[in-house]
Amino acid sequence: MSEVRIAAEPRTEFGKGASRRARRAGKVPAVLYGHGTEPRHLNLPGHELMLALKTPNVLLRLEGLDKDNLALPKSIQRDAIKGFLEHVDLLVVSKGEKVEVEIPVTLVGEIKGAGVLTQELVTVTVETEATRIPEGVEFDIDGLEIGSVVTAAELKLPAGSTLAIDPESIVLNVSAPRVEEEAPAEGEAAEAEQPAEAAAE
Repeated sequence: MSEVRIAAEPRTEFGKGASRRARRAGKVPAVLYGHGTEPRHLNLPGHELMLALKTPNVLLRLEGLDKDNLALPKSIQRDAIKGFLEHVDLLVVSKGEKVEVEIPVTLVGEIKGAGVLTQELVTVTVETEATRIPEGVEFDIDGLEIGSVVTAAELKLPAGSTLAIDPESIVLNVSAPRVEEEAPAEGEAAEAEQPAEAAAE
């Protein structure tokens, strides 16, 4: 599990104007909550935070507060056009604590024959220790044939993780390729129209 140290500073100004000023200064407004404490408003360094968030479910060790806090990003808001970070919600976590997170499902291998593979779920929600979040789960599709359906219950999760979704949820399926109907040739189309025309006469 990846852990990144990042500087944090209490935020004393609020509102849209304060948030814009923080972003112009290269900082991202954030809220830290959890463990029954009052939400804490922070500013985080934008570039360092952006790099850290490239790792799914990254653990952030916030430094510069009254004490170090381990936090897990729970909600990330980005500008819809430019994509820069606008706001982040962080959940306080501690060693041994269980949390629910989404982890990616990676498929390895190749299906059998000319079937069409459809992956219905690219991530699954699991319950796991906050400081031991797995990077993801792999599933071997080698040899799967047309008609195969794989449910979440068939995923082999990393030790210490349990499913937090319906085990019957479909992860992937293999279907037969669609057969396109061939358009009739011009001569065939003309012949098909003749009986109708003759009937009309």
